[in-house]
Order: sequence, then structure tokens, then C-alpha cells
Amino acid sequence: MQTVEQYRVLDLVLEGTSEGNPYVDITLTAQFERADGTDAVEVRGFYRGEGHYGIRFMPRSAGTWTYRTASSDPALAGVTGEVEVTPASEGNHGRVLLTKDVKRSDVPFDTRGDHTFSYEDGTRFLPFGTTAYAWTNQEPECQDETVETLAAAPFNKIRMCIFPKFYDFNTDDPAMYAFEGSLEDGFDHTRFYEPFWENLDHRLAQLDELGIQADIILLHPYDKPEWGFSKMTREEDAFYLAYVARRYSAFRNVWWSLANEFDLMPWKSVEDWDSYARIVMANDPYGHLRSIHNCRTIFDHSHPWITHVSWQRCDLQKTAECVTELREQYHKPVLVDEVGYEGNVTWGWGNLTAQEEVRRFWEGCLRGGYVTHGETYVDRGPKIWWAHGGKLYGESPERIAFCRQFMESLPEDMDLVPYEKGFCLGTMNWDIACMANDWSEGTDDVVMYFGFFRPAYRDLTLPEGKTYTIDVVDTWNMTVETLPGTYEGQVRVDLPSRQYMLLHIKAVDKTA
Repeated sequence: MQTVEQYRVLDLVLEGTSEGNPYVDITLTAQFERADGTDAVEVRGFYRGEGHYGIRFMPRSAGTWTYRTASSDPALAGVTGEVEVTPASEGNHGRVLLTKDVKRSDVPFDTRGDHTFSYEDGTRFLPFGTTAYAWTNQEPECQDETVETLAAAPFNKIRMCIFPKFYDFNTDDPAMYAFEGSLEDGFDHTRFYEPFWENLDHRLAQLDELGIQADIILLHPYDKPEWGFSKMTREEDAFYLAYVARRYSAFRNVWWSLANEFDLMPWKSVEDWDSYARIVMANDPYGHLRSIHNCRTIFDHSHPWITHVSWQRCDLQKTAECVTELREQYHKPVLVDEVGYEGNVTWGWGNLTAQEEVRRFWEGCLRGGYVTHGETYVDRGPKIWWAHGGKLYGESPERIAFCRQFMESLPEDMDLVPYEKGFCLGTMNWDIACMANDWSEGTDDVVMYFGFFRPAYRDLTLPEGKTYTIDVVDTWNMTVETLPGTYEGQVRVDLPSRQYMLLHIKAVDKTA
């Protein structure tokens, strides 16, 4: 009997025909069922070259499971087996899902909010992402360096492409391609090049071991004519998307991004994207998170297949501030997946100071959203993190780590205080990002972020009957000063004459 841990990948390899084009000609599925009859899932298999076929299964619960295959190839049909699934070990939380869709032991479904994520076991997940679009298309040494960098970085999510990217500062051809063929003779979009996919298998598994979600960008416009991957036919797109979903849906750390900057591929219609999403969903029995990303034209994120908003700022000034209105419009989690990059390239999207990159993180997080980092220094070596991976040189990552630590320390019921609905702690909060728990009922925990403003003080009216402590947090210098004593009623809090300051006001538990 085979053994696998709950939420991890059971990777079955079967032997069948290699005649013709098995990618197209052969169908393969496997029905997995718990021996006690309480769960079942059908998994679609995929061809792996040289007569090898793969079936990948991610068990959602511990116990004994059985499986039986069905196939158009008699050698693959009727294969049976039994799998013992051991309980998830410490730190193994399963997939990331919308919080409201996570089954919990105390209630059938968690309905605390529309804007948050949780792991499959109910553990909260706050995305702190980065971007390295073409890192798996670099030479092995650069890929290894990327993994080493991520192991020491604060990021738990990475945006990454499958296809190579042709754009400024990133114009080299990769060593391998997803399809069989060559630049000289063209690529056969009905046959996949197995070494390319084996490398991607390896890199996704490495990310999983680091606890990093892989936000896989399935299609993008940054293409060479000799590559032609952005202008495949609808049928070729569908074939490719089905294969990717079958190969990777059993990875617990996978998210699907249908496209990076979909609107720069005007030859693909909204109906095409809806159809492509259905194809991915049909071949992903585990229902991983799904999104689509824009350049200038915003996709309608109300489409039911979209689980969360993946958004690029369209205004050079207003960036993470848009989280507030996007939440209100779509009632889904909002990820500012392209908030701008710390660096010094010629373009405005990639020459932010580290201070501004970090400010945008705090601004987005305290509006109840999530923000993705990038780095684009052109003078720190031939590799630029945003495109190639490799090394990080900027000042923002350690401060993003401080932001992540702070946000993860807050109570789970903290949420945006909408300024248009009134006051927070007796002060109008139209000029700040403000987050609290039970803010309308007399809150126990409030965070006020002043960003690039620098007030000398803030007047507060604390709720009656409660006593508070006050922390003054310098988000750039990463310091926390707890003011002496406790506070009630009317309070004036003096602030340093610096930008990027934050107040954290917490009720004292008098029973402790």
C-alpha cells in the first residue's frame, strides 16, 4: 500500500502506449474514493513522454483511499490501488481558499467576511507577494539563487509565468520551451517538452517546501514572433490550459492567474477568458484560486469564476488606496498585484523609492487588501528580480517583513473602517488608513496609519468604559514605542515629525 500525507501529492506513473500522439489521442482518469465512502474525487491524467503517464492526487482527508483508472488505452485502464493517507503534519495547512469557503469544525462554513483568505484547515493566510515573472526560464544557477533568496525573504506568494517573457531588460531566449520544436522549425503546440515541465515540477515543489504560494500566470502578451505562445489558436490555448491544470492542480500551493495584462492581448475576447477559466476549472478538481490581471483596462471581476481581484494600478498617483473602492465594488479579496516596483528603470512603474514601495504595502494592508512587491534595479547586475529572479538588493523586503509580522499579530476580526461612515475613536478618519475590530461597537483594537503625512499629534476620544494602551510605530525604521501608562476618554497623542508613522491602540484586558 502506498502512503502519502494529507494535502500532499501522490504522484502515480503508469506505463502505456507511445504510439501516435498520446497527448491528443489518449484519455486517462482515475476515481479516488475514501474506503468509508465519505469522499471521492475524479482526477484527469496527463502524458509524460516515452510511454509514461501521470496521475496526481491530493488527498483532502486522512484515512484509507482506493483508486481505479479508466482510459482509452487498455494498458492504462482498470488499474487499481490503495493509498493510506496520514494526517497533515505541523505546518501543513492545505490549499489557500476564500475564508468563507473553508469548512470549519464549529460552523458549516465561515462567513466572517468576503475579503479574506484561509488555509484549508482554517488557519488565516495573509498574502505578502513578490514578482519574478520568468525565473523558471533562466539558467539553473539563477533558479537556484532565486530559491535561496526566497528562503530568506518575507514573501509567501510569488507571481510567475510558465512561458518566457520578451520585454525590456529581458530579451534572451530560454534554454527550454514548454513545447517540442525549435525557433528555427517552430513549435508543435500538441506536444509538450517533458524536461521543461519536470523542471517546473521541481521548482513548484521547492516553493511549496518554503511555504510559498505559486500564482501561476498562464498566458501573457510579452512574446516573440518566433515563440508565438500568446497567439496560439483557441483550440491550442484550450489544449495547453487543460494540460497545465491536470499536471499541477494536485499541488496545494498553486493559484491560477489566467493572464498578466489581459488587455494587451485584444485578439482574445472576454468570452475567450470565460471559456478558458471553465477549462481550467474542469481539469482542476480541487478548486484553486483564480484571477486575471490588467494593464490599463480593468476586467470585470464580478465574473463568478474569479475568486479574487488581481489588480494593477492604472493611476500613477493613486495605487493601494484603490483597495477600498475595489472591495466595495466586488466583495472579494483585493490583491494589488502590481503596485509598482522599487528600483530605477526608466519607466514610472519601476523606479519607486523603497520608502514608497513600503508605504504602499501598509496603505493596502490597512485598507483590508493585500500587496505584491517587485524590484527593478538596472545597475545591480545583469539579472533584475522582477523578470529573472536571482538576488534582491532593495531596502523594502526587510520592512515588508516587519509589516507582515505586524499584520499577522492583529486579531483575525480586524477590518477596514470605512471613512465615509463616520468616526474612528472620536476622530474623522478620512485622511488615514484605519483598521479596527468591532469598530462601530466600541473597539478593542485600532490601527491608524498616517503614510506620507506627518501630524504633530492626533486627538482621540476613546470609548467609554474601556482602558487602552497606545503604541507609536515607525514603519520605516521598524520601531515600536509603547507610551507609558494607560488611557481613557479624551487623549492627545504626540507624534514624531516624520512620515510613515502608525498608532496602535489596544484595550486593556482587566481580567488578565
